[in-house]
Amino acid sequence: MGDVKGFMKYDRKDFKKEPAGVRVKHWKEFYTPLPEEELKKQGARCMDCGVPFCQSGCPIGNIIPDWNDLVYNNRWQEAIERLHKTNNFPEFTGRICPAPCENSCVLAINQPAVTIKNIEVAIIEKAYQEGWLKPRPPTFRTGKKVAVIGSGPAGLACADQLNKAGHFVSVYEKNEALGGLLTLGIPDFKMEKWVVERRLKRMRQEGVVFKTKTHVGVDISAKELLTKYDALVLCAGAEQPRDIPIPGRELQGIYFAMDYLTQQNRINMGQKGDFKDRITAEGKRVVVLGGGDTGSDCIGTANRQGAIEVLNFELMPYPPKERDPDNPWPQWAFIERSSTSHDEGCKRDYGIMTKRFSGENGKVKKLHAVRLEFGLKDPSTGRRAMTEVPGSDFMVDVDLVLLALGFLGPVKKGMLEELAVQLDERGNVKTDENKMANIPGIFAAGDMRRGQSLVVWAINEGRAAAEGVNKYLMRAVGV
Repeated sequence: MGDVKGFMKYDRKDFKKEPAGVRVKHWKEFYTPLPEEELKKQGARCMDCGVPFCQSGCPIGNIIPDWNDLVYNNRWQEAIERLHKTNNFPEFTGRICPAPCENSCVLAINQPAVTIKNIEVAIIEKAYQEGWLKPRPPTFRTGKKVAVIGSGPAGLACADQLNKAGHFVSVYEKNEALGGLLTLGIPDFKMEKWVVERRLKRMRQEGVVFKTKTHVGVDISAKELLTKYDALVLCAGAEQPRDIPIPGRELQGIYFAMDYLTQQNRINMGQKGDFKDRITAEGKRVVVLGGGDTGSDCIGTANRQGAIEVLNFELMPYPPKERDPDNPWPQWAFIERSSTSHDEGCKRDYGIMTKRFSGENGKVKKLHAVRLEFGLKDPSTGRRAMTEVPGSDFMVDVDLVLLALGFLGPVKKGMLEELAVQLDERGNVKTDENKMANIPGIFAAGDMRRGQSLVVWAINEGRAAAEGVNKYLMRAVGV
């Protein structure tokens, strides 16, 4: 390392954020990167550990100590080359990844972790700024053709890797915009959409073909694609939302989170169509059910739309402020976390079970709930039994309810039914170690295979599926 005492000399410094009162008035990203000299100091905080747990904490195995050191030594062009060895899209993960690497940072045992995520996005943005990322189309073509279904992070990573290997790759996307949830699900204030389009432009220049408004299993037969391509990779995500089947669910004003978020993203993209059901929090009392990232995105969106009040209810108990004894470093820390959306204005409550909704004239007006208490963890399952607290019933006034309760796996109707691929016990596409389904030539990756997860896991899945496809295709030609 360039400065072996860097972790002792320098404190952690994060990117600067606009004040909450300012950033809720627009939809743009609101971070200001640190100057290069300060980023070099942040890179110097990396201890180049004998066992770099940050790498094991990273689903794609980023070689983090290497590019921290390269940044410190002002070798930025080498840093982006090292970063791209493991990560196809650091501009995505550097913005929206929850950074499990930082949870596993050795320095994080008793000090603030190295700013790995900030350094990552700084490397890729400098590479774009300096013009280092020229299109690199493959120098040869194998003649094999692959169709990737879905243009989210798993599909894009898979397509990028297969194209680099020399195969002809076509990506099919059912929506009008490419990027999957990167474009239509994640709000602009977390990642502006030009970031996605910039990468897509480079992939096009390198030979990847994109086909939008083509819903496989609806607009085109999946079996028809099998006759045109040598392999099919299913990367269509886990889009079946978890519902809440309780009295009053049919009332107007109760929506799935993703319907809400995708509509606002389309509006931000300039679509001026007449939305039949405009979902807005303007002037309304909003309740978001679910305490994960999707719920956080709903909170930030509601605040920007002009909600009067935003409440966030989570079924699980209040998380601890520090790690529990059974959640030691370097595991992901299950502790209290606040996102920038929470900081912008939101009342959060935990251990809340919604029992029913009531309304007037067919519209939701009240949410009726009860508080829960939790027993000790079951050693065999890690779960805690929950019971309703007697006499804890309460209700809140509400005009808009957003269900951010997670997803139940991929949509079965259409493509999956037509292909008749085998599913696992959770309803996801079942594959072998090469990510191939029970039908030769059909592969799966991302949320469609592993269930709802992180963008960084989707990239890992896409890369692994591409490796499996490449082995399959090369064996077919005797390589």
